[in-house]
Amino acid sequence: MAGTDRSAGTGVAGQGPAIILVHPQMGENIGAAARAMLNCGLTELRLVAPRDGWPNERAVAMASGADQVIEQTALYETTADAVADLHRVYASTARPRGMIKMVATPRGAAVEMRDAIARGERCGILFGPERAGLDNDDVARADAVISVPLNPAYASLNLAQAVLLIAYEWFQAGDNTPDTDLHTGRTDVATKAELDNFFDRLMAELDAGGFLHPPEKRPTMVRNIRNLFLRASLTQQEVQTLHGIVSSLLRGGPLR
Repeated sequence: MAGTDRSAGTGVAGQGPAIILVHPQMGENIGAAARAMLNCGLTELRLVAPRDGWPNERAVAMASGADQVIEQTALYETTADAVADLHRVYASTARPRGMIKMVATPRGAAVEMRDAIARGERCGILFGPERAGLDNDDVARADAVISVPLNPAYASLNLAQAVLLIAYEWFQAGDNTPDTDLHTGRTDVATKAELDNFFDRLMAELDAGGFLHPPEKRPTMVRNIRNLFLRASLTQQEVQTLHGIVSSLLRGGPLR
């Protein structure tokens, strides 16, 4: 039985897979899953015969503002109904249940789903009830299984955690955020000219103070000092601070 309008986030090209919770038991877990979804840019939530019915006030409270997901959640009587309009379905489970199934990591499945959605196909991911997970008939409806590589001695996840892990990999597969980024606030990273100006001044004062001695070791010492400062990725403000430090030391006499 279809529920509310599912025009947004329906798994068409450029959008994400549907998250399908099969027989979820607690409204709080549905809300937490909705929150995890929206964190990762997914908005289509489908519920198959939730134990406590739908709508659910506890789900709304736990969603913590993920109203876009909650308000357009669709309700179905059976898993078959919930996946009927999809082209590719994945089952989130820790084991393939003795079936011959392709098993993908969340990262691998995310790449496959992005490729499929780019071709105009609709995708969905099945998650089972909290206590027992998906039954064999539900897993049999899936094209592939998603298994999260975790500590083999303890791989227990709650429903929202499982949704978040897989949704996060979906989001990351299309995200271009650099692995590292220097936040410089209101100043810019120092240019090479600004750094050279500081290095030249510092080396001149170190020469005057007799630090760069003996002469045959001076080139190596200069390179080491330069590399020390370059590793710091100095900003313009930091270079000015270093100039101020040198000036302050000079007012008390030559560097020793």
